[in-house]
Amino acid sequence: MTATAPYRADHVGSLLRPQVVHEARQRFHAEQLGPDGFHTCDELKAIEDKAVRDMVAMQENVGLKAVTDGEMRRSFWHYDFMGALDGLELVERDEGVQFHGVNLRPIFPTITGRLDFPADHPMLDHFRYLASIADVQPKISIPGPSACHFRTAPEDIHVEEYADPEVLFADLARTYKKAVNAFYDAGCRYLQMDDIFFAYLCDPKHREEKKAQGVDPDWLIQQYAKTMHDAIDGRPDDMIIAMHLCRGNFQSTWAAEGAYDPAADAVFNQTGVDVYFMEYDSERAGGLEPLRLLPKGHKRVMPGFITTKTPELESIDDLKQKFDEASKYADIDQLGIAPQCGFASTEEGNVITPDDQKRKLELVVRTAEAIWGGIEA
Repeated sequence: MTATAPYRADHVGSLLRPQVVHEARQRFHAEQLGPDGFHTCDELKAIEDKAVRDMVAMQENVGLKAVTDGEMRRSFWHYDFMGALDGLELVERDEGVQFHGVNLRPIFPTITGRLDFPADHPMLDHFRYLASIADVQPKISIPGPSACHFRTAPEDIHVEEYADPEVLFADLARTYKKAVNAFYDAGCRYLQMDDIFFAYLCDPKHREEKKAQGVDPDWLIQQYAKTMHDAIDGRPDDMIIAMHLCRGNFQSTWAAEGAYDPAADAVFNQTGVDVYFMEYDSERAGGLEPLRLLPKGHKRVMPGFITTKTPELESIDDLKQKFDEASKYADIDQLGIAPQCGFASTEEGNVITPDDQKRKLELVVRTAEAIWGGIEA
């Protein structure tokens, strides 16, 4: 590995699961043992391993310099990580979270004890395997600390001390600091936190819901920023931390809308993050004006002008025009290009094909080459 993040071309992380992975996971979780089933976890792992190798090869072949495992081993972008934390359990109920026209599968995080990051968290091994096969920089994405708070209903927090939310936020910061250090010790130098709920708190509907719960959404934005800052503060100098922000991504649907204005200052100036992957593929994301709050220096924003929700391919000319507009608010040297979200935030995946996915990633690389002359600039 000769290059290190940040790059001009990148992607959020999740990739469409191959059919063989879907079928293997369905058979395994249904415990259909026998001649056509699985006798051990090792058999499922072998299928997932091959899928990861294929996904890494695809990313490297299109020219990316940072690759992920595509989240091949996950069902959700966030719950798999959260469910493996000490003190947090996933509970299945009757009806899931509402997206635009569809419900998420009915899984709900429940806090049953003081939160902590275990030394044997499975995603450490996920990263180690990725690093062992990648010829370029390996990156892993995990949910940011806000996910553990935003996605847990107040009535599902069963720890007396957490009646004081600042105690909960302090424990989240401590838990994630342990995670950051554990991933670093595993060899990770490029860690991404999907902290999408900053964007949710820019949505008037979600803001009103928080107010109805007796929570000031602007106070919550500040708490989320402080928790992220405290979690990554003091990390080694050679570790890049990225943040992804979007408004939901489940089978090409969405859950929130609204411009970044309420959260932009906190996100850019209070979290301590190095790279920002920001959804910008539709009018639901608002205008580019919040980019003016990006401080001068080495931080980088990756505006997600390329969508993962639909197969239509954006034109490079249109993308250049968007960057001309973005450069009115942020130095073009502090910008890069990435899709607006992952291709499969849950294992169901978006309503596109693997070929669509590849063409989108190729477009990311070509756009970086056209605007900055390369992806390592």
